[in-house]
Amino acid sequence: MKKTIVIVDDHVLIAKALEGIIDNFYDFEVIYVAENGRDLIQKFENNSKIPDIILMDISMPIMDGFETVLWLKENHPEIKVMALSMQGDDKSVIKMIKNGAKGYLLKNTNPKELENALTKMNSEGFFYPEWASKIIFSNMNNEESKSVKISDREKEFLTYTVTELSYKEIADKMCCSPRTVESYRDQLCDKLDLKTRVGLAVFAIKNGFAES
Repeated sequence: MKKTIVIVDDHVLIAKALEGIIDNFYDFEVIYVAENGRDLIQKFENNSKIPDIILMDISMPIMDGFETVLWLKENHPEIKVMALSMQGDDKSVIKMIKNGAKGYLLKNTNPKELENALTKMNSEGFFYPEWASKIIFSNMNNEESKSVKISDREKEFLTYTVTELSYKEIADKMCCSPRTVESYRDQLCDKLDLKTRVGLAVFAIKNGFAES
């Protein structure tokens, strides 16, 4: 049985063209089109069939993609939403993902790539192309470094994690006891959910506390 898709896009010609493309895919079919989030909700309220997947534009009048995907997350979390937009900036990608989108594609994606993305999202629960994954990963790292409170002494300790110095030698450099250095290590591992010095060194390099 084919997976059902609804397209939400205020550009009717684009939506209809997209519908024609998807209807040629073996595993998917478009069951209807909505012009914005409010139109989609009204269709749901009027007992239109609930789809497996929604292809969601972002810039729409009345109720845009950001609002609509958030509403869907709260009211129909079983629906997988793929953002399909001209907007590929970091802010738009992160906001759509945080609001509940499970995938993100640009409208200049070719049909074969779209079919592959839909197939993977259906089977794995999500799909992000490499460029979007880099945005998401970078944001996760930034959020992690901002949310963790690291003291000046812990930052100093992090600069030494990338060296070959032993903990005793690091203690000498920091003018403290080896036990104090071990406490810095343990506290940082706990804060950052890491287990080894290698993990601490990688974190230090990624977040600018030390040079590779």
